Amino acid sequence: MLMRFYKGSILFTLACLALGVWYGWTMTGNIAATASMLWIILVLSILEVSLSFDNAVVNAAVLKDMDDVWQRRFLTWGMVIAVFGMRIVFPLAIVAIAAGLGPMDALQLSLNNPAEYERIVSSAHVGIAGFGGAFLAMVGLSFFFDGEKDVHWIEWIEEKLSLVSNIKAAEIALLLLVLYAISGMLPADEALTFMVAGVLGLVTFIAVEAISTILEMREEALKLQGAVVRSGLGGFLYLNILDASFSFDGVIGAFALSNNMVIIALGLSIGAMFVRSMTIHLVKQGTLAEYRYLEHGAFWAIIALGVIMLLSAKFHIPETVTGLIGAVLIGLSLWWSIRHNRRYPDGEIESAMRAD
Repeated sequence: MLMRFYKGSILFTLACLALGVWYGWTMTGNIAATASMLWIILVLSILEVSLSFDNAVVNAAVLKDMDDVWQRRFLTWGMVIAVFGMRIVFPLAIVAIAAGLGPMDALQLSLNNPAEYERIVSSAHVGIAGFGGAFLAMVGLSFFFDGEKDVHWIEWIEEKLSLVSNIKAAEIALLLLVLYAISGMLPADEALTFMVAGVLGLVTFIAVEAISTILEMREEALKLQGAVVRSGLGGFLYLNILDASFSFDGVIGAFALSNNMVIIALGLSIGAMFVRSMTIHLVKQGTLAEYRYLEHGAFWAIIALGVIMLLSAKFHIPETVTGLIGAVLIGLSLWWSIRHNRRYPDGEIESAMRAD
């Protein structure tokens, strides 16, 4: 049963590994060196999955409210953007802009001088940390700063955040204070880059939310006129920017294992495909409805990842720590959900809400 969700990802993995064997043998002509490349590709794919499981849960939470057409568009076009755009084109674009090179020159640099390619990409980390961290933090905070949310997992925090949501833009003020505090730890030039990137991440989140709201208002107006329509464009944009933010840390962290663009692209692409399969699995099986706190765990993991990305502008935080924190939060929320289902097997929702 599960295989139908992961069959495509397994075939894609085999194709990437075969390509890795061909590339490794062509470049080195050595079995041991080729095997080493394959091992790095596998480790990178596992790292990407561990860092992005919470992304799959949030994707599923948004996708379940979109119609079938836009679900298919995200799972096809969105995957092209996630795999090809963020894992290959994005690092090349950073190098091209930072070094003042053309696209083909940046590609040649990545293939012929991977150490310099890594240096240039890594030099842009402060800006990436500011933008990606701010966007992810806002995604997580907006889930908990919601006065209409009546299901709480970590009650003593979530209930208070829900009450504070009555203060307009409280989450924005909180994020700006965090950005300012971290920028104070950085050298002047990096502090400016970090603040500008963080504000742009915040503005991007607000812009996507605005587009979604405008489209929803349009749909409601058309429904009042008797038309049946659901564009899903706002959700599509939101999910793609969210995917991009999640991929930042994976792309940068991959250089800890290899500075070869081909190896990095193959490893991270395998991971991205499995995240897609997990997203489809969660949507089709209705897992989020079955495990009531799983979504909460994913959004706490997103906040944790956003904070870690912001702090990484100043401190080096191993990717294993990032993945472990996310896995622990999601694992705890899953266990809490299972415990809840055992205590209330007949779906006594109102009693459960009071007791939990």
